[in-house]
Amino acid sequence: MPSSHSSTVCALATSVARTSGLQSPVFAVAFLLAFVVMYDAMGVRRAAGEQAKVINKIAELQEEKNEDFFVKELKELIGHTPIEVIAGAALGIFIGLIMPLPAQ
Repeated sequence: MPSSHSSTVCALATSVARTSGLQSPVFAVAFLLAFVVMYDAMGVRRAAGEQAKVINKIAELQEEKNEDFFVKELKELIGHTPIEVIAGAALGIFIGLIMPLPAQ
């Protein structure tokens, strides 16, 4: 907590907006990258973590029945909650705003 991935891409997008402007194609790419990364962290990766919990429970039940059923325990804490992603995004935007711009 918070999501470091969200912080990184939001700091990038904010810095690009400050240096290139909100109308620039570079900002559009940075913004879309931030959206995809945050969506992945909150949606796809979180769903994979939920599936890992179910698979681990099935494996545990099979082992209790003394069946020859070996599955390596899967990592369950893969994704982030929406609050973690929002907190990471806010932190990244804050960092992108307070960092000094390079001299041109």
